[in-house]
Amino acid sequence: MKLSTIIIARNEEEVIKRCLESVKTISDEIIVVDNASTDDTSKIAKQFGVKIVSTDKEDFSKLRNLGLEKAKGTWILYIDADEVVSEKLAQELKHVLSGKNEYVAYFLKRKEFYLGNHQWPTIEKHKRFFKKSSLKRWEGVLHESSVVQGEVSELDGYLLHYTHRSLRKMVEKTIRWSGVEAELRYKANHPPVTWWRILRVMVTAFFTSYITQKGWKVGTVGVIESVYQTFSIFITYARLWEMQHLRDKNKVK
Repeated sequence: MKLSTIIIARNEEEVIKRCLESVKTISDEIIVVDNASTDDTSKIAKQFGVKIVSTDKEDFSKLRNLGLEKAKGTWILYIDADEVVSEKLAQELKHVLSGKNEYVAYFLKRKEFYLGNHQWPTIEKHKRFFKKSSLKRWEGVLHESSVVQGEVSELDGYLLHYTHRSLRKMVEKTIRWSGVEAELRYKANHPPVTWWRILRVMVTAFFTSYITQKGWKVGTVGVIESVYQTFSIFITYARLWEMQHLRDKNKVK
């Protein structure tokens, strides 16, 4: 078996079919790690004959490691349910699988699409394609990273990422993950959250999204996304402030 594709999914009934369609012809095995979905994500995935692994783990590295444990392929491709493998990338993956090469992992370039088909100006790169014997594990609760032994390269084709598909989903994501982000900072003994620190991280978030990442090029969508990033970091730091405030209050008692 050459390629095991591992898809991480949670309540992705709207997009998982498109994701599966993009990888079904290049994969010898598809594993969907269903992270406690309450919609028809698993039902739709089963129509493609995939292997379903259900879990309620919140740790992203544990989700990826769980998929790795179940995979039988010589090579591993990780893709999220709201992503699509482009035709060019699919051909490149097939080329790697068909012959010998000196690399054990590859960065994949990713195009971001917000609120429909509005493409973000900057291109991200993520290490997602691995020779299984060289991928040792994933680490990190939220911003996970892979531990790989060997030389790493990059492919030219794109992953297409259809994220932040509605304002409702954006806010739900912030509510869900801001608590995790805040707790990680709290456990790392983050300095006390003050008014000026909150303002600083908000200004930095907006500047990074709108200026550094060139959100201004996308018009109204760029403004909405940049303000959302500002809102998201505000909620995270407000929750961190709340944790620190309760801790200090209990110390006084």
